Amino acid sequence: MSVQESVHNQPIQEDEAPPGAILEVAMLAYPVVLQTLAETLMHVIDTAMIGKLGTAALGACGFSGTWIWTLLVPFAGIASGVQTFVARHDGAKQRNLCGGWVWQAMWMGTPAIILWSALIALFLPPLYALIGIEPELQKLAVDYGMARLPGGPAVVAEFALCAFFRGIGDTRTPLKAVALGVTINFVAAYVLIFGRFGFPNLGIAGAGIAQSIGSYVIVAVLLHAFLKRRMRVRYGTSPTLPDRSQLVRFATTSLPIGGQWLLDMTTFAIFTSLVARMGTTAMAASQAMLQLLSLSFMQAVAIATAAGTLIGRYLGAGDLAAASRSYRSAVYLALGLAGAVAALFLGAPEALLGLFADDSEVLRMARPLLALGAFFQIVDALGIVAAGSLRGAGDTRWPFMLQAGLAWLVRLPAVYLGAFAFGGGVFGAWGGELVYVCVLGLGLMHRFGRGNWQTVTL
Repeated sequence: MSVQESVHNQPIQEDEAPPGAILEVAMLAYPVVLQTLAETLMHVIDTAMIGKLGTAALGACGFSGTWIWTLLVPFAGIASGVQTFVARHDGAKQRNLCGGWVWQAMWMGTPAIILWSALIALFLPPLYALIGIEPELQKLAVDYGMARLPGGPAVVAEFALCAFFRGIGDTRTPLKAVALGVTINFVAAYVLIFGRFGFPNLGIAGAGIAQSIGSYVIVAVLLHAFLKRRMRVRYGTSPTLPDRSQLVRFATTSLPIGGQWLLDMTTFAIFTSLVARMGTTAMAASQAMLQLLSLSFMQAVAIATAAGTLIGRYLGAGDLAAASRSYRSAVYLALGLAGAVAALFLGAPEALLGLFADDSEVLRMARPLLALGAFFQIVDALGIVAAGSLRGAGDTRWPFMLQAGLAWLVRLPAVYLGAFAFGGGVFGAWGGELVYVCVLGLGLMHRFGRGNWQTVTL
């Protein structure tokens, strides 16, 4: 029995916290926080190892990693919609209907991502050439991107399976799977990047291959847990054929999630490309700051995931007060964590940036970026929690339209003005990004406050 299930099935005593209180959100969120910390640590360690190969390799990792994830992220977003359906069924005590949504997500996403990954492999070199980055950066970026692509099909499976377990309130199983996958990735990256123990020295491509290997290990562990007999009996996880009506329902809710993630990453990839055109040093400085920023970003995502699960669960149970309380609790937790990270950024910038680079020019450029990041990640956390809460309720189309408008009308113009028109360079570009994050966060929080999510049907 999960933590959430045990809490949900027992009567509330007068001296106990009500459903959706901070403790309940924290108990569900902390394994997801640990999981995202492990994933973040994997990227940080990989980036640190790549940084030993030189400034160009560090910049190529950030540039190509952003573009590869941008091209794969809509499939991840679509698969994550499984959580919305599973949490709603679980709250309504319709647990035998939960498992089938994973298979519908697989039927919808797996063939498409295999075909899409093959197309990316064909067009990746000309895409990078079209962007116009430095030749050395371009070659290394292609090497890294090609090594990441074989892990594409694992994206759908991992996100769908993680979404299922989180939807039923089990956040520990994904943590265990990711812990093993991260460990395998670390060993494989060390061996393949530097050519240890008789393996070839593959450089930056070795990091991409290691990440792909780690992704498949995670999927194998999750699938084993998903297909256990008790899971098949309780949650109906046995394989099922595609069902047209379920696919339509799933697509209606999940396609806007994929579209929202794609828009966010596409415009961020363009932002990254603008920074890359400023030179290898600017790209390396931005990548170092971005990796540190992910320490807060990924934890806010974890808290938003917990909030989304609880909101879906309480909507299924018809408890709107508990659903609203879950959102408020998640906001308090995210702000507390973001405040701690901000103190770390401001208190120890040299030690943090030294993990990624020892080039004096890179460090000089990255210091003010990290100070900006201290405030940036606090604002970002509020928007992330609001977006995850709306997603958990199934309110996905309005956030998609909001982000579609702001991405092109606010984000890119603000970045261009800050970087070029006002001469701010990489700092100005991140300043423009901050403007966008503020406007988007306010819009998402306003949407949740209006309460439209309370009447969404799946």
